[in-house]
Amino acid sequence: MRGVVTKNHEFITNDRAYLVRQVITGIEVFGGITLNQSVGGINPVAVDNMIKFTGNFGKIVWLPTHDAANHKSFFAKKPDAGGIRVIDGSGNVIPDLRKILKLVAKADIIIATGHISPQEVLAVVRAAKEEGVRKILVTHAMQSPGELSIDDMKRCVEMGAFIEHVYLAYLMGPNAHLEWMRGWRHVSMEMYAQAIKALGAERCILATDLGQYLNPTPTDGLKEFILSLGKLGITSDQINWMARKNPARLLGLEPL
Repeated sequence: MRGVVTKNHEFITNDRAYLVRQVITGIEVFGGITLNQSVGGINPVAVDNMIKFTGNFGKIVWLPTHDAANHKSFFAKKPDAGGIRVIDGSGNVIPDLRKILKLVAKADIIIATGHISPQEVLAVVRAAKEEGVRKILVTHAMQSPGELSIDDMKRCVEMGAFIEHVYLAYLMGPNAHLEWMRGWRHVSMEMYAQAIKALGAERCILATDLGQYLNPTPTDGLKEFILSLGKLGITSDQINWMARKNPARLLGLEPL
């Protein structure tokens, strides 16, 4: 691996990236911030401070994950379970998110959609494009609780977004080895292969979303993901786009 990105649902990870780089050479380490309640939700000040942190290794702003209204409603099985919404009643992104998109555009880093709803994803992608954001990533688009359709993902791609596919969703579902993963959708390798062929590998990235206790290591997960997709007709060139070129471009390691 040329580099890794670490994510925490509660705190910034670019500070860890800076520290790791002081003691380990030969690999690029990056982090970012997830806009859950622990950092004030949709908080432009938190994003601004993350971007300015020593080292400039904060490359991703994730919208809310387990504090997103969509996440809470999905797992509580009720329409209004509280949580953070990123659009208003008219379907427009809220003002503080506009401020964040401007910060992301100026820093030329990634806005990632987190666990918001498909309707919110489409609104965010549209607004990000309007604000000049060049690096838009739809977080594990097919995984719960977003579960975007092929048509939704195509609309995002048409607006300039990249679609993230993660190995963790393949391990999830009713037969998952860990209880907490059984309420999530199982995304088969066939479903991933179909999406990649429909969207184009040039607009997709492969990731693992691993790192949880008792799950495979991210390295093993990525290897298995690549090998499994290869068996379904995804070519080495397509893998190269999704596992190497696009991640490098999004992280600023290669021209976008």
